[in-house]
Order: sequence, then C-alpha cells, then structure tokens
Amino acid sequence: MKIYTKGGDKGGTSLLGGTRVLKSDIRIKAYGSVDELNAHTGLLRDQEIHSDLKERLTRIQHELFNIGSELACEYDPQKFNLVRIQESQIQVMEDEIDSMELELEPLKNFILPGGHPIISQCHIARCICRRVERNIVILSESEKIDIAIIKYMNRLSDYFFVLGRKLAKDLNIDEILWDPNAS
Repeated sequence: MKIYTKGGDKGGTSLLGGTRVLKSDIRIKAYGSVDELNAHTGLLRDQEIHSDLKERLTRIQHELFNIGSELACEYDPQKFNLVRIQESQIQVMEDEIDSMELELEPLKNFILPGGHPIISQCHIARCICRRVERNIVILSESEKIDIAIIKYMNRLSDYFFVLGRKLAKDLNIDEILWDPNAS
C-alpha cells in the first residue's frame, strides 16, 4: 500500500465516514492540532526522564490519538466503535497532578518557561494543548463534541505545566520567576 493517495492534492480530505471537506475546515484544524500535540508529547517522552513518566506520556499519546479519531468522525463515534475519553481518565490525570504538586513548593508567582530543554518541552506541549482546546471549542460551536474531550484537554494543559515544575525540581533547576519590572 502506498502512503500517498493524491486525494488531497487539491486541498481536500475525507472525514471518517467519507465526507470530503477542505483542509482548512475547523474539524481538520482541531484534529490536526491534536496530532501536533501528540508529536510534541512523543518528543517529551523521548527525553531523559523517569520510566514511569515515559509510560504515562505513552498513555497520553494513545488517548490523544483516540481524541483525534473522534474529532475526525463526522457521525456518531459509537457507530465506528471508537474509544472515547472517559471521566475516569480525567480523574487519573487530576490524581497525578495532585500527586506531583505534593512534592512542589506552592506557586506564588508566575514562572517563565525554560531553564532546561525538558522543562521547555513541557511548556511547548502546554501551549499547544491550549491551542488544541481553543480549536475544539470553536468546533463545538457548530458540531456536537463530547464535553469530556474539552475537559480532558483543559486538564492535560495543567498536567504539562505541573510536569514541567516537577521535572525542574527533579533536575534541580531553579524556576525562573516572572518579574513584571524586568526590562
């Protein structure tokens, strides 16, 4: 099987279900940004981090792929037997955030992204996650979208933020506090 089909050579693509849409369609933008986040999550997973975090990031990548599949579906995702995000997955993420925060000093200032490439990658993933969330919300204005997807993306951006803080602590990297008077 060839990887290229030439079906998109004129700017169109097919949704799961067969409908052709332009590649500029908000649905394509939504699941395309999920794909971008998935790639950045893989880049983060490929860094020198604890194997437990690598496993968790791999699970997140599977969940992101499931979200992308659901967003690519023009009809009821249950008709295609797609795996959907569950509230229990959101709860697991909240529990992991809470667990990481127990190891951290309470946040009293905004922090700047950076200090180490791994920490920066967490912040890049967080920012892309916020864009994904915005794209999905825009899509939800015209299409029925499972609210669990929006909740999941909102929590995932928090996860990446706290993961960056935890990794800074693990790597003994000082967080860079925002100074509004710096110039």
